[in-house]
Amino acid sequence: MFINDLEQCQWIRRKFETPGVMQFTNEEKRTLLARLVRSTRFEEFLQRKWSSEKRFGLEGCEVLIPALKTIIDKSSENGVDQVIMGMPHRGRLNVLANVIRKELEQIFCQFDSKLEAADEGSGDVKYHLGMYHRRINRVTDRNITLSLVANPSHLEAADPVVMGKTKAEQFYCGDTEGKKVMAILLHGDAAFAGQGIVYETFHLSDLPSYTTHGTVHVVVNNQIGFTTDPRMARSSPYPTDVARVVNAPIFHVNSDDPEAVMYVCKVAAEWRNTFHKDVVVDLVCYRRNGHNEMDEPMFTQPLMYKQIRKQKPVLQKYAELLVAQGVVNQPEYEEEISKYDKICEEAFARSKDEKILHIKHWLDSPWPGFFTLDGQPRSMTCPSTGLEEEVLTHIGSVASSVPVENFTIHGGLSRILKTRGELVKNRTVDWALAEYMAFGSLLKEGIHIRLSGQDVERGTFSHRHHVLHDQNVDKKTCIPMNHLWPNQAPYTVCNSSLSEYGVLGFELGFAMASPNALVLWEAQFGDFHNTAQCIIDQFICPGQAKWVRQNGIVLLLPHGMEGMGPEHSSARPERFLQMCNDDPDVLPNLQEDNFDISQLYDCNWVVVNCSTPGNFFHVLRRQILLPFRKPLIVFTPKSLLRHPEARTSFDEMLPGTHFQRVIPEDGPAAQNPENVKRLLFCTGKVYYDLTRERKARDMVEQVAITRIEQLSPFPFDLLLQEVQKYPNADLAWCQEEHKNQGYYDYVKPRLRTTINRAKPVWYAGRDPAAAPATGNKKTHLTELQRLLDTAFDLDAFKNFS
Repeated sequence: MFINDLEQCQWIRRKFETPGVMQFTNEEKRTLLARLVRSTRFEEFLQRKWSSEKRFGLEGCEVLIPALKTIIDKSSENGVDQVIMGMPHRGRLNVLANVIRKELEQIFCQFDSKLEAADEGSGDVKYHLGMYHRRINRVTDRNITLSLVANPSHLEAADPVVMGKTKAEQFYCGDTEGKKVMAILLHGDAAFAGQGIVYETFHLSDLPSYTTHGTVHVVVNNQIGFTTDPRMARSSPYPTDVARVVNAPIFHVNSDDPEAVMYVCKVAAEWRNTFHKDVVVDLVCYRRNGHNEMDEPMFTQPLMYKQIRKQKPVLQKYAELLVAQGVVNQPEYEEEISKYDKICEEAFARSKDEKILHIKHWLDSPWPGFFTLDGQPRSMTCPSTGLEEEVLTHIGSVASSVPVENFTIHGGLSRILKTRGELVKNRTVDWALAEYMAFGSLLKEGIHIRLSGQDVERGTFSHRHHVLHDQNVDKKTCIPMNHLWPNQAPYTVCNSSLSEYGVLGFELGFAMASPNALVLWEAQFGDFHNTAQCIIDQFICPGQAKWVRQNGIVLLLPHGMEGMGPEHSSARPERFLQMCNDDPDVLPNLQEDNFDISQLYDCNWVVVNCSTPGNFFHVLRRQILLPFRKPLIVFTPKSLLRHPEARTSFDEMLPGTHFQRVIPEDGPAAQNPENVKRLLFCTGKVYYDLTRERKARDMVEQVAITRIEQLSPFPFDLLLQEVQKYPNADLAWCQEEHKNQGYYDYVKPRLRTTINRAKPVWYAGRDPAAAPATGNKKTHLTELQRLLDTAFDLDAFKNFS
């Protein structure tokens, strides 16, 4: 088990080497038998009623249900009142029925193919769904809240999500030691040993801003618990290999011995509640069926399954043992079976009365009070995101100072703070200061903010500096953001481990717990999100559609062609835009009340690329002030962080101001729109290249430039106004990304729909390419000049007309 702590090793020895330590009362044995009856008969009932349906049953490891209930009982006895669980398919319906206590009729009606879906979105298969339930623990007579997090087919993907949700629940109830809220994670043996996300999740367990103070991991290990014949073992690595890496004790136990399983589970719960460290329970068992009920395992494992089919079920073995011991008699055992069978039959009868399938009944993270009783937003409006000037000034003064005494900061940082102070004095913000003001103002309003990622405390580009370090005293730090107001919400900023998949999943889980928090994950460079693609594809993008679960997580993805090579340039905006759920060929009703808010409500996520610090400020505040929650994808700048023109006046951040979905041309071209020959649409940093080139060519009256700040939902209404304003202009989309990347394939059809296909939409940008950017600086500049030449050559597209 690779533990170098003598106290912990001695503790384990006492638990397993003390003679006679594993003793159970007759009452405990009867409870264990009753739980095995429920676990076993539930699967048998499903098999009888729906023999041709996939359900990923628990046959071969029925002992899992009493095992989980024992962990929960022991934890409840030690003061835990909330348990958050994550698991793959196998046994999920059984866990929902017999651990979480989901109504059986709600589970059974999921098998009815005629039921009509009543919720918005696409829904998900029954063995992916989650649940939240508060009930009395009958063993301890204490209230306990149980939630099972919804999971995709990516078996271990929910691991960090569960940990993040657990951390959030601990944070909100002030549980700084993990004594009230804990997590249980279930794994298959092959996935536990083979999936890298398991290790990423384990490695978060001791980081200060990520630890949940110990998790109980239960491995359903299909390594044949009834034989030592190596020919019967599967080829996947044993979970012991994992323990060597994660430095956690791993307790192996044969699932054919229910009392041994119960004892080990009690010890595991005690370990977690004593040392607040991770622990693994390895249930060595077998799988009576194949991968699912439709699979024939004899195709590939004939010898093993000949042995399996000779095995008595664990319930039968244990019942015979207790009858022999005189703990129960045969009629009592049969009565326990018939009692549960009757419960299932009655629930089955009630399930036939269900006419509508409600996925919202399977919600794993409800937000009481945030929505109306029927789950709708309390309004469809968003107030101004602007602030009073004195609030801006106060936040700016704290952001440009050290709010504690006897604290020595780095000389270079002194210059940065001085520059911030000068900006505030001039009623102006740059990117870092705009972010500071958005965060600081939300903290004032009681909104907790959590910013996580690699090197986010300082910022990848040394622009943020939210944590100050004393230059004379080791590990002495100061977070000025937590010194803004007397009764403000806390600000958490935390450098993560060198992980994207695990950390993004963790932050998604943290954001699930409450709508009244702004949770942000920042990639070190935008393209680093690709190693977290599973969380984006399976949870963030479709989460509401699959599980009726809103989430307001914010992804900050540094993006921009700066000549820094293919790995530090593109945040791959084309991928996010391709997954947006709007129709490019349908013009929505632009006259609808609160059209912009309705668009946001209907979308699966929001994608923005702000060109000004002020708009970044507004979109962060809008994320919380909206009456619902959607994921926000922000392509953030690199060179613009210090660009002298990337500044915003306080005037654009005062009460009455809002996020601008589109920033129209406001120069000479807008004064005489009839004379404009070309209307360029763009987004983000390339705007500054375009304005510089336009000025150099003296074309400020001939070419108008409109910035699309919110790409999705697409601002049809505002762009229609822009096109109508310039009746004699041809239209072109300009981007610095390659043609097969970036925004062009998303924007072009929507612009064409906006104008009823009255004009073509031309392209000015880099040619298609396999890599996101060149690694040669000269080539980069040549490509940039070429796209600028195309953008301002008024005859460039005449031969294509």
